[in-house]
Amino acid sequence: RKVIRTVPSWHQGPAQYDCVYMSTDEAKDGMLGVDIACVYCFFSFTHTDRQIFPCALVHWFDWVADEPDELTGMWMVSLSFLQDGSQNFTVIHIDSIVCAAHLLPIFGDELVPSYVRFHNTLDVYRGFYVNCFADHHAFELAS
Repeated sequence: RKVIRTVPSWHQGPAQYDCVYMSTDEAKDGMLGVDIACVYCFFSFTHTDRQIFPCALVHWFDWVADEPDELTGMWMVSLSFLQDGSQNFTVIHIDSIVCAAHLLPIFGDELVPSYVRFHNTLDVYRGFYVNCFADHHAFELAS
């Protein structure tokens, strides 16, 4: 069983917001049928007919290219922003979450600053590799 965390702080420590694969086009196979998003909170609401809708607030990522990086074999994403510069957030039904996603920063040629830690890489970097080698779910999606 996988756990997707959306924790603003745990025991006065840093926040942890996990990334996920989102099913966005069931007609397409593999990575062409999913997108990547970072989950910021889970919530639910009850509609007037008493049906409960479990939802999540997510920040989308944009694909950098239509194919994986030639050198690493991994797809690349960047944080998604709207035309006015605001973050591209959406409320989604949790049934569209496929599984957790593991992102690796695209470091470039510079040294990694000393203040960079696991909890702030999504804030420091703008480009990420989607780690298709993290587990068998990710590998199947990328294949």
